[in-house]
Amino acid sequence: MKIRTAYGTKPVVPFLIICLLGVLQLNQICHAQTLFPANVHRVLFLGNSITYAGTYVTNIEAYYRLQYPNQSIEFINVGLPSETVSGLSEDGHADGKFPRPDLHERLERVLKLTKPDFVFACYGMNDGIYLPLDETRFQKFKDGMNWLHAEVVKLGVPIVHLTPPIYDEQRGNSKGYAAVLDRYSDWLLEQKTVAKWSVIDLHYPMKTYLEAHRKVDAAFGINGFALATDGVHPGEVGHWIMAKSILLGMGDKAVASAPDLAASVESIPNAAQVIKLVAARQSLMKDAWLTATGHKRPGMNVGLPLAEAQTNAAELDAQIRKLLP
Repeated sequence: MKIRTAYGTKPVVPFLIICLLGVLQLNQICHAQTLFPANVHRVLFLGNSITYAGTYVTNIEAYYRLQYPNQSIEFINVGLPSETVSGLSEDGHADGKFPRPDLHERLERVLKLTKPDFVFACYGMNDGIYLPLDETRFQKFKDGMNWLHAEVVKLGVPIVHLTPPIYDEQRGNSKGYAAVLDRYSDWLLEQKTVAKWSVIDLHYPMKTYLEAHRKVDAAFGINGFALATDGVHPGEVGHWIMAKSILLGMGDKAVASAPDLAASVESIPNAAQVIKLVAARQSLMKDAWLTATGHKRPGMNVGLPLAEAQTNAAELDAQIRKLLP
């Protein structure tokens, strides 16, 4: 069977193959452009225990390596549990064993050793120290964020501020704290206009999703849904909302309809294996970086010496590269 085209009569089957190849090429073009400038080789994530948990960082790295295999980027996680950018700590924190660590104490060392080309910073969850809104504490948060921004920018490194994840009062014990994080998030979002900061919103996408599921719970008379079982630390769904929001904020529109990480890369060969290797690499390196840069929080894992960890990470990278499209 043949069909008539502008270029003459062509067989149907080869013509259909050409069309299908065109569709495949268009699909590749969707991810041909990178989300980061070409000179970005190291992306640093600063934050507290939610960042240290690292699932959203792993999601971003796995997605990026699979969808943008032509740009080699190292994603570095130096999140530190309990940390604030405000320098505040509540009385009796950790049963009085230690005050909350303060980013001011370690930022210079972190930036010097990691040498990032791009920074994401996610603070706010701990900065109101789980008390109702207070203008003095709020000002400490704003001062800390302004200081952080200035310290990164003076090195010529771009920084993207992330609004804090939600606090779920139905699961946590700090009544009124959800409104505190709403206000902290609002202020950060205002800086997009006021100070021309780059800000990506994690807070309200998570809040919208939680409220929608709470309506379903209410309709059935069930208290079943939670993004964070303790009100603070998101599970896998919450971390995917965070990762997805960041990818969307950076300009990747293809991820918009992806219900989870696996679905976002399901058409790519070896995706599941790559995700596992990326997770192993992140787990290895986050403790190595924290140990190498130093901090004052007790009870953290002691990472491998940085050079040894990097050697092991290079072996994982080699395995990942072999699996990439």
